[in-house]
Amino acid sequence: MRKRFAVFAAAGLLAGLIPALPATAALVTHCIGTGGPVTVPNDLLVPANESCSLTGTIVTGNITVQAGANLVVSGGKFAGEVRVAGNGYLDASTTTIDGPVILAAGGYGVFLKDASSGTVTVRAKGTTTIDSFLFVENSTIAGNVTAQAGEVRLDQNTQVTGSVNSTGSYYTDVHDSFVDGTLSVLNSATGSVICGSSVRGKATFAGNLGGVQLGPNGPLDSCASGGFFGKDVSVTSTTGGVTVDDNIIDGALTATGNNPAAQIAPNNRIRKGVVTDGAAAAARSAARPAAPRQDDSAKAEERRTDAVQEATAAGPADL
Repeated sequence: MRKRFAVFAAAGLLAGLIPALPATAALVTHCIGTGGPVTVPNDLLVPANESCSLTGTIVTGNITVQAGANLVVSGGKFAGEVRVAGNGYLDASTTTIDGPVILAAGGYGVFLKDASSGTVTVRAKGTTTIDSFLFVENSTIAGNVTAQAGEVRLDQNTQVTGSVNSTGSYYTDVHDSFVDGTLSVLNSATGSVICGSSVRGKATFAGNLGGVQLGPNGPLDSCASGGFFGKDVSVTSTTGGVTVDDNIIDGALTATGNNPAAQIAPNNRIRKGVVTDGAAAAARSAARPAAPRQDDSAKAEERRTDAVQEATAAGPADL
């Protein structure tokens, strides 16, 4: 009896020296395959080169999509952040993401449709060989969009409650959407198209190589309507052509240092005037036709289809 008591006493003393750990500490659920309307009460990870397809799934923690992996979700709700590694892919439709979405250098892409998320960041390509993309359709982004690489397209009534800042992207286009803050597109390889959209803050376009098209009737895109800009608009140091057509600018328009000189249509309504290069500088500019946009949305559809097929083949995930 004394021996048994001693064992219990020692066990009690040891328990008192070791702090209790929460039941969910450091728990990560791995997703390979398909998942349905269940709640994952911790972090979720899609392992490298695997695919996870979720429908109606709730995740209370953070989500990591490792290198070469795919996460396709419909009707889900994620409480934390989503991080996508190199060659990783996130495809979210009718899904709420409360935290930020971060696409790492060389990430394959992010596609959001009828969704909502926190801030969205596309990291610079660096030494990787993959050109990323961010395609957003009819979605709400609470915060800023920051892109340093790849193709960026905000479309179909997308709303950004913060600013859009793009530096070194392949292109950055905004169609039929709303930006509550500022819009900045710098040093884009094939320029920028803004059509049928509203930008409440200042809009700045500088150093873009493939042209800038604000409104319809330009060489980059066959869109049908102009836009509204709530502050000043500046388009400078652009090659490939600049066209400004059928816009309302509740500020000043500055269009200088562009080659060829900017074409500003008379149907624009510009409240605080236009600043352009002198006639002599405009005459010296050499015409260089800009290449029209190619629709690359098929790359998202192909990756999504392959990912869902791989997840289905793997069977139900152990969520």
